[in-house]
Amino acid sequence: MSEELGFALIGCGKISNKHLHVLDQLAGARAAVLYDRDPQRAHAQQKKAPEARVARDLDAVLGDPQVGAVTICTPSGAHAELAMAAARAGKHVIVEKPLALTLEDADRMIDACDAAGVKLFVVKQNRYNRPVVAARRALEAGRFGRLFLGGARVLWHRDQGYYDAEPWRGTWAQDGGVCANQAAHHIDLLLWFMGDVVSVFATGSTVLHDIETEDTATVLLRFRHGATATLQATTCTQPRDLEGSLALFGTRGSVEIGGFAATELRTWMFAEESAADEAVRADWCANPRQFAYNHQQFYEDVLQTVISDRRALIDGIEGRRSLEVIHAIYESMETGREVALRFESRQSRLGSRPAEEKA
Repeated sequence: MSEELGFALIGCGKISNKHLHVLDQLAGARAAVLYDRDPQRAHAQQKKAPEARVARDLDAVLGDPQVGAVTICTPSGAHAELAMAAARAGKHVIVEKPLALTLEDADRMIDACDAAGVKLFVVKQNRYNRPVVAARRALEAGRFGRLFLGGARVLWHRDQGYYDAEPWRGTWAQDGGVCANQAAHHIDLLLWFMGDVVSVFATGSTVLHDIETEDTATVLLRFRHGATATLQATTCTQPRDLEGSLALFGTRGSVEIGGFAATELRTWMFAEESAADEAVRADWCANPRQFAYNHQQFYEDVLQTVISDRRALIDGIEGRRSLEVIHAIYESMETGREVALRFESRQSRLGSRPAEEKA
């Protein structure tokens, strides 16, 4: 790429700090435009990207010839319309997780990007964690044998002030609960390692917070090749965050990855030791102490995907896979039954709007 790819950042809330940091550091990319419905937020973030201009409205963002890609960091319920508008303007689209809140919106986003000939990326940065990368390589090399059991635990602390700070948090229309928001990355990792889900059974409750959605969930997932996995997720861990972990158990090996967000290798055991195992334990056991390391790896992959015109590691299809599982989880919570995939969402409330908004 002879010139830098200019990015427009739509949504200048907390997560935009990581995106702006990476775009400032990454060769071949730069933040060109900032936009937020609250102009003060955009101007505040301009201090982190002084060469970027603040756009007055969405048309000014999408009409800027210096913008080749748009990163959407808005509440989840706004992803679809913004992504489709960006695609129609001929911009590549990067969307923070989840891809969308409804499967219909996800399909419209995928179709719009395909029709416009632009790439669609979903930010699932934990796939780039060094222990996760090492485990994926082991999987592709056949070292696990047959995976038969998996697990993910998202045991985090969010006080009421976290939800009260933004009116969309903890709502069905714009966010979802702990499964759609905090645990979305770990659901993606389980699917990436263990394959297609055939059914889920889930329970959820609101334990501590004054929100519409669940803050605690337990999920059993069954996979196509006979494996099972469990997910425990909560934002009620007291008095602080505990872990965001991933465990994989195969007939020939076991790996556990812990830390706040699957960033620290706990267990690396295989029936047949490899010469590379010590290097994994030494050099791939944790992410570097570098702010937004996995976001940077994600953006490097975005650039290479655009340059080489190949399929993205986490494209719209991959993003939809985990979204369908999340909807099945909510369907199971509502019905009290095991839900088979593929299915038609009937009672999942994720992405639903209050009746007065529909009128």
